Amino acid sequence: MNKRSLLQSALALALVSGFSASAMAQDKPLKIGVTGGPHAQIFEVVKKVAEKDGLKIQVIEFSDYVQPNAALASGDLDANSYQHKPYLDQQVKDRGYKFVSAGYTVNFPIGIYSKKIKSLNDLKQGAKFGIPNDPTNGGRVLLVLQEKGLIKLRPEAGLKATPLDVIDNPKKIKFVELDAAQLPRSLDDLDASAINTNFALSAGLNPGKDAIAQESAKSPYVNLIAVREADKDKPWVAKLVKAYQSEEVRKFIQTEFKGAVIPGF
Repeated sequence: MNKRSLLQSALALALVSGFSASAMAQDKPLKIGVTGGPHAQIFEVVKKVAEKDGLKIQVIEFSDYVQPNAALASGDLDANSYQHKPYLDQQVKDRGYKFVSAGYTVNFPIGIYSKKIKSLNDLKQGAKFGIPNDPTNGGRVLLVLQEKGLIKLRPEAGLKATPLDVIDNPKKIKFVELDAAQLPRSLDDLDASAINTNFALSAGLNPGKDAIAQESAKSPYVNLIAVREADKDKPWVAKLVKAYQSEEVRKFIQTEFKGAVIPGF
């Protein structure tokens, strides 16, 4: 075989190998981490839309807010979809994760629930009030209570306010800080509690009917798809975001959740 034939054979082999590797990469589904409830339901629709663009997805559910980021950092996930930017920013700061936002998804106006009262005005002196124990969601709830006139926070506290930042508390509300997933199960022991919409829905609570108060829809807490910094420019990321932000997914969110979950794109 002459040199020209050898060169042509080598090029052909390289092309075949490259094609095979590409095909194998496409055959391997992307692992996307979500929390149970709306995020999981929405991503089942995203999965179908993405398949039309040649993108295969495996949806993996988690029961808390910590593990999806840990799994993304370790390489067990390719992306996750469950958190808003203030939470992501705090995780990056606290844990050193090399994550970025690939695109916005939905907003869940946080609700306040109670089995004992019908209005926030009915809160008694020394009432026990449940709030998430992570800094961003806890601060989010305190801002809602300030907006409703129940407390006053230090002006510089910002989005990451904690109970220590409360400077005026006329009703002497006692804040009980719990893992966000535990709050629905703790309602019997509390006078009222703020519960993230995904956990409220999972517990059978209807934000539109059961919440005694809700956060304003205008908030900085729009959720997002997070990916590792090293992956942000890969073609599959753009395809994933495109599938999520499709009209088909928008219509599903609006029809299925009837305002409890709002498209953020």
